[in-house]
Amino acid sequence: MINPILAQEALNLALSTGGDFAEIFLEDRRNNTLVLQNDRLETVNSGRIHGAGIRVYVGLNAVYTYTNDTDREGMLRCAKKAAQAVRDQKEGLVKAKPFYTPAMETVHTFRQLPSQTAAKQKADILRAANAAARSVSNEISQAVCTYTDSEQDVLICNSEGLFVTDRRVYTRMACTAVASSGMENQSGSENPGAMMGYELFLDRVDPAYYGAKAAKTAVTMLHAPQCPSGVMPVAIDNGFGGVIFHEACGHSLEATSVAFGMSEFCGKLGQQIAAPCVTAIDDGTLPNEWGSEHVDDEGTPTTKLVLIENGVLKNYMIDRLNGKRMNMAPTGSGRRQSYAFAPTSRMRNTYIAAGNDDNEEIISSMGNGLYAAKMGGGSVNPATGEFNFAVQEGYLVKDGKIASPVRGASLIGKGADVLMKIDRVGKDMKMAQGMCGSMSGSVPTNVGEPMIRVSAITVGGRA
Repeated sequence: MINPILAQEALNLALSTGGDFAEIFLEDRRNNTLVLQNDRLETVNSGRIHGAGIRVYVGLNAVYTYTNDTDREGMLRCAKKAAQAVRDQKEGLVKAKPFYTPAMETVHTFRQLPSQTAAKQKADILRAANAAARSVSNEISQAVCTYTDSEQDVLICNSEGLFVTDRRVYTRMACTAVASSGMENQSGSENPGAMMGYELFLDRVDPAYYGAKAAKTAVTMLHAPQCPSGVMPVAIDNGFGGVIFHEACGHSLEATSVAFGMSEFCGKLGQQIAAPCVTAIDDGTLPNEWGSEHVDDEGTPTTKLVLIENGVLKNYMIDRLNGKRMNMAPTGSGRRQSYAFAPTSRMRNTYIAAGNDDNEEIISSMGNGLYAAKMGGGSVNPATGEFNFAVQEGYLVKDGKIASPVRGASLIGKGADVLMKIDRVGKDMKMAQGMCGSMSGSVPTNVGEPMIRVSAITVGGRA
């Protein structure tokens, strides 16, 4: 992707005005998108992203420049711009060391690359999901089914001598179904994906199943009454239910927040921050999972990182630059959307580990409360941990039994409080796929958990 001699030249030029460390991130990515709407294929798009970014450290600060011109002149021009932003002239300038490529086991393999798959096969996935969604009920007024894939090749090299490449292949489908009564609409969505090629639909994902599931959620919520509000116990189901940990707690454990003292969990390593039944993990090594990589976007090997063990805070997620600020080693958590973004610490596959409780007992012992079968979107302030999440599909629980569906529910609280109030953790951990946005752009992340129960949380609804 880039000649090592040119890479050395660019790194040395970037360091020529006094930088301490320089890094090149180069990517070449091919993307495809197909959208089926109103029972017809409305969109077929393909594109290519190609470019490189050069980052220079000066103490605890950094300069980042990028270009889509990766020939010799373009790379040197980009390196010179980075160097010109550094004003720390000193004796004994740093020089890039000779390159080495570390040994790396291939964990993520791909059987049928998107580029080797006919557009008709991809469109057939959408037609199957659409037909299944439409067949659920004549109240389904619309189904929008989307197929996306991406083949990304990256090269990362730096002035300490690292020279490493990685290939990431992502495939995903999404189905959003809308149910209408003529007076109002409700929607349901499913968005399965993985770091896989077309074999995703041969090994893991049945598009008809997910199309029907999205439609059933929409129809159920169309006929559901409004959720009552109040403080109550809430059972949150597995899979995408893990988004509540991701948003309410995960971002507060990223060095992006911790390094600047902008997290509620600053300075709490070794302290009890969650109930003893809670163990939470961020794992970038899981084979072919949506948030996995061989190396992160700084070239650091990915890791399985225990964040919380039996309620005790064990680790933060750390990128290279924030690791310097914290005087802690990077954890393979440096990620970015593309070459146009400098990396920072990000989650990968983040989940609450399986516990020992039975789902039936979690519900039967909670008295009156809410069962959140599927979570929706939300927002959080990492500095305070305060969050607000929509419940896409919810059910009232009365006397320990699931009684009736309800809509319009939201969960409101603070991450640190919720962690301490988790009193049940089920055995059936599952993950679901999402895109996470932060200062380094949008990256694929898995969220996950078994069914968990929060003993008391504020539920927003209708008073």
